[in-house]
Amino acid sequence: MKVSTILDKIDSGDIALPVFQRGYVWNRDQVRGLFASLYRGYPVGSFMMWLTPADTAQARGDADIRDGSVSMLLDGQQRATTLYGVLRGRAPRFFEGQEKTFTGLYFNLDDESFEFYAQAKMADNPLWVNVTTVMRGGLQEVMPKLQASLGASERLFTYIERVNQLAQIAQRDMHVEEVTGADKTLDVVVDIFNRVNSGGTKLSKGDLALATLGAKWPEARDTFNGDLHHWREAGFDFRLDWWLRVINAVLTGESRFTALDGQPVAAVERASRDARDHVDSWLNAISSRLGLDHDRVMLAGWPLIVLARHTQLHAGRPPSAEESDRLLYWAVQAGMWGRYAGSTETVLAQDLKAIESTGVEGLVELLRRSRGDLLVRPENFSGYGMGARFYAVLYLLTRTRGARDWGHGGPLAAHLLGRLSSLQVHHIFPKAALYEYGYGRGEVNDVANFCFLTQKTNLDISATPPEIYMPRVEAEQPGALASQWVPVDPELWRLDRYPDFLKERQRLLADATNDLLDSLWNRTTERSPLPPAGLPTLARPVMVVEDDPDDLRDREVGELLDWLRESGYAEAERDVEVAHPATGEVLAIAEAFWPNGLQEGLGDPVVLELDPEMADLRALEGLGMAVFTSCRPLREFVDRRRQEQLGAAGEDPVEPVEEGTVRSMTARSEILVVARRLASSSADGTFTVDRLVREMASAGTRFAESTIRTEVVSRMCANAPGNHATTYDDFVRVDHGVYRFR
Repeated sequence: MKVSTILDKIDSGDIALPVFQRGYVWNRDQVRGLFASLYRGYPVGSFMMWLTPADTAQARGDADIRDGSVSMLLDGQQRATTLYGVLRGRAPRFFEGQEKTFTGLYFNLDDESFEFYAQAKMADNPLWVNVTTVMRGGLQEVMPKLQASLGASERLFTYIERVNQLAQIAQRDMHVEEVTGADKTLDVVVDIFNRVNSGGTKLSKGDLALATLGAKWPEARDTFNGDLHHWREAGFDFRLDWWLRVINAVLTGESRFTALDGQPVAAVERASRDARDHVDSWLNAISSRLGLDHDRVMLAGWPLIVLARHTQLHAGRPPSAEESDRLLYWAVQAGMWGRYAGSTETVLAQDLKAIESTGVEGLVELLRRSRGDLLVRPENFSGYGMGARFYAVLYLLTRTRGARDWGHGGPLAAHLLGRLSSLQVHHIFPKAALYEYGYGRGEVNDVANFCFLTQKTNLDISATPPEIYMPRVEAEQPGALASQWVPVDPELWRLDRYPDFLKERQRLLADATNDLLDSLWNRTTERSPLPPAGLPTLARPVMVVEDDPDDLRDREVGELLDWLRESGYAEAERDVEVAHPATGEVLAIAEAFWPNGLQEGLGDPVVLELDPEMADLRALEGLGMAVFTSCRPLREFVDRRRQEQLGAAGEDPVEPVEEGTVRSMTARSEILVVARRLASSSADGTFTVDRLVREMASAGTRFAESTIRTEVVSRMCANAPGNHATTYDDFVRVDHGVYRFR
């Protein structure tokens, strides 16, 4: 079947997309690669279509399906969407994704390459022609500019041939395989889809459930996506699988999607409306009562499923103030201890059964059985980074327990700070000073070294050492330091006492958390019940600024993620715990995580973990995840994939690494090479960490600055502070940031 005929049939509704298909996930390099292959006459794969009666077919989008039969596209959706988008200049009706991925494709008549529009390169250059323009109007659309530029030269005729060759893509014959027969039910076809897409987009359990539901309720996907958009606007980025589980729990009280089988469409529609109201109500309670007002700090994502079921069991009536506080107590506890980090479906089934039979007391008892006790201890606040669970607990305390700003002294409470306000994450002890003194990155980014301040206060303090700025804060705003659980002993504000400061603040934070939890469970005073349905308080959450523009590593990660996003790859989860799917054990707190692959639903999960010594890399890799411990190898990996997608896998842009070169070494080996050179050129045989980092960076090291510093000041230093984990005794520290060989 010709490409032009396929597109005509999409327009007429004779070819449609089944409801179980996911959205468009290709990137711009794949678009370029497809057209380069089509232009050169290379194989590009075939299409598989399911021929089914039109009166029972359920298609994506607003397809105008005719009488008789319709061909549902099973394999080749990405290619068909790309061809339609470029040749028609618009997305097909079944489209779900980013249109910019295939918008603005240009062809160079001189070197016969395909690239996306770049004004500086292509503006007023007649040799760059818009592919969509050629496909719509043919040679006459580009001929005037070519003639004006080249006249009747011999080169003009070569370019005319190339334009015609480009236009002939629309007449390319594509192989189409049809799946037909009365035995080809939806379940059979979905199985066929998964088999033929074994190397591509696979369906999750939620996709399969939605496929079955969509056969009876075609608008289900659009309706559910609208619900998710509603919460995304309020600062909560929930996934479709999660939302289907909420609806399933509200309707059936079950965790497995099979419980939805056979449910009347009217019942599912009603349950989805009820579930949305229940989730809205609980999000308002969580935001106003606990201050958890955006996605990063949402401890209660999965517990929301159980909370929504509780409301449904009580005919939609909000619980009493006392009971709602106890339910929030359980939700916080479940989030803190990673109740749903492991076997989610099994745990959810237990909790749904408990909420129905024994209520919140049963839920808490299940938690106690799994943990032994629910007491928060100081060491729980020793996690590092903003992806740690107790980062969210710190935010909760800040927003609910009277924390005050260190500049103006005003409260940072959820109901007083107001919308559009900006909080910033502040390192109590400045990062640069800690690194210079010799502390490792894990300690520098310990949760107990974080606090939240308004933007102005954070900028005013900047990198001032605490022994200088804290006396001023205490004098100008008495009690403000203690309101954020900062030890008031000035001796602990010195750099050399930083480990003692962390221990004391961890203790204060643990005590405050236990007090908060106790007040939720044992509250007897009256307060207002849950807010009504709707999201009036969540229209715009408080903005929390977390990235540090002065942190070279943060900047490097940010630039990498921006580059991936611009190239059409999936959005990464930032600073997130990566847990074992069976046990719930935290294996890493990754700088970036793509749980469904760099392209949604394609390939293995990808982890960017820049502190490999603080992660279980072997376990991550054993789970089939692609693990990268610095930004450069991930960028090179993507570059290789891009070349493959462009059909030029043999033209690897990455220079090969020879054995023995710096880039093939371990971090320790590379450090030793550079450190020996620096020490030998020094009069006293010493070197500084700062100089070492600069020299390695200029030599093109693949290791992050934080990794180099951690290796030197912790793992390779014989006289590192007692809280460091020394592995080798290569160096001794002779002064702050100054080392020599042992």
